Amino acid sequence: MKTRLVRIGNSRGVRLPKLLIAQAGLTEEVELHAKDGAIVIERASAPRAGWSEAAREMLERNDDLLVDPPVSTHFDEKEWEW
Repeated sequence: MKTRLVRIGNSRGVRLPKLLIAQAGLTEEVELHAKDGAIVIERASAPRAGWSEAAREMLERNDDLLVDPPVSTHFDEKEWEW
């Protein structure tokens, strides 16, 4: 589909047909980036999408342990009260 850039203040914009927006599954918030001479408009990704599944997989692999062993501090030994 060929279209024109339209002036929006000091910027330029493109009007996207409703059908094209629906086909791409776009919502109110999108991500833009330039790639190989093109401007790409993508659905905005959820910042922590997939984290719970990744944590579950780490637990199954027993890969969710601390890197370093815990070290007691003066606060732990003398000041902390339960």
